[in-house]
Amino acid sequence: MTSTQPGTRPSAAAPDTPHTTGPRPRTGRVRFAVLGLLFAGITINYIDRATLSVALPHISEDFHISSTMSGLIMSAFFWTYAFGQMPGGWLADRVGPRVSLFFASLWWGVATALMSIARGTGMLVALRMVLGLGEAPSFPASAKVVAKWFPKGERSFASATFNNGNAVGGALSIPLVALVVAGVGWRAAFLVAGGLGVLWAFGWWLYYRDPERHKQLKKPEFDYIKAGQDAGEAPEQTAIRWRDLFRFRVMWAMMLGFFCVNFVAYFFITWFPSYLVETYHLSTLKFGFLGMVPGLASMVGGWCGGLVSDWLVRRGTPITKARKICLVGGLLGTSVIALAVISPSVGMALTALSASYFCSTFAAASVWSLPGDVAPTPGHVGSIAGIQNTAGNIAGIASPLLLGVLMGSNGSFTVPLMTAGCVALIGAATYAFLLPKVQPLRLDESRSRTVA
Repeated sequence: MTSTQPGTRPSAAAPDTPHTTGPRPRTGRVRFAVLGLLFAGITINYIDRATLSVALPHISEDFHISSTMSGLIMSAFFWTYAFGQMPGGWLADRVGPRVSLFFASLWWGVATALMSIARGTGMLVALRMVLGLGEAPSFPASAKVVAKWFPKGERSFASATFNNGNAVGGALSIPLVALVVAGVGWRAAFLVAGGLGVLWAFGWWLYYRDPERHKQLKKPEFDYIKAGQDAGEAPEQTAIRWRDLFRFRVMWAMMLGFFCVNFVAYFFITWFPSYLVETYHLSTLKFGFLGMVPGLASMVGGWCGGLVSDWLVRRGTPITKARKICLVGGLLGTSVIALAVISPSVGMALTALSASYFCSTFAAASVWSLPGDVAPTPGHVGSIAGIQNTAGNIAGIASPLLLGVLMGSNGSFTVPLMTAGCVALIGAATYAFLLPKVQPLRLDESRSRTVA
């Protein structure tokens, strides 16, 4: 049975009022199948980008790479990844998530596989830049999928689920890549990771369609999705151009806040393996299992953050308050990363780091709900997500590079970890005091909310 063609979008409650109350009706589960496939794609995305971090100690031995150069190589990914966010979000809005994610996954899979033939630091830097450009559309397009397929009362959980792909991918990459590296060498690890990306691309192309065109989606589920979303587009909403988005204070608060979230999160993707191995002198295989602990905590944190935010919305909490509770509380908890510097044992250090990563992804669930919450029309979701993710991934450039320089200056991770804790506190203050009311953007509001 084909899905019902959409008519006039049902009216919805005001953006800062509850959208759904009481138990959710039985409507179907196609939207969760789409979400599961999206989650698998982001998981593979992060396995591909994290393979270098796990293999880096072995690559450093082969190429005689210093800690400062290692930070440069890891940050190279984010030069193009951050640059590609705005074009990637714009592309997702123009061609849709089916096309954009298919070609993005092909690109990043091939780029990862090509790293197996690297012969020096120059080629590693170049391929990391190519990889970053290929992965750029992935999160803006994923946010657009969630905005299309989920009502607001389920959007934080859905956002947490696809965003948790980064934690699952990061956690899985540690033992899997470590085993491949120990067995057949670091070059084979890149071939395996790249092949996963190519396989997922074709699976996505075959299964995914927008709700209006998905043959497995039945009318009750389609109506349920649409009833929990915003009302139809008004002329003043569609008139908001891409460059107009920068006139809103909410955009600048989202950008600065996500920069702080990612500054800490990317420590776990880049320097965490080296920190644990060098500080506590762990073998590759022992690290492969102990290193999973923060990643596992982050998975739980992401889903908890999504469930709490959605629960608050469904019980009648204004959406602004529901999002801020999770954003501010999560970033305050993220700052405990600084406690790792006074941990006398690997167990205590892992406890502090796991708590920090848990809180980081707890906050990130609401971060990725915001583009759909504030988008004036569905055609703006990808662009807003891309703008937000540009700022977030400038942290991906700054974090590994700055932390590498700080570590190289005194030979320890004390100052880098304390710096990360301070950045988390700045993020909490940003969402608490700079983020205005969470609601779809209007041109008339930009006149009073513009940041000079």
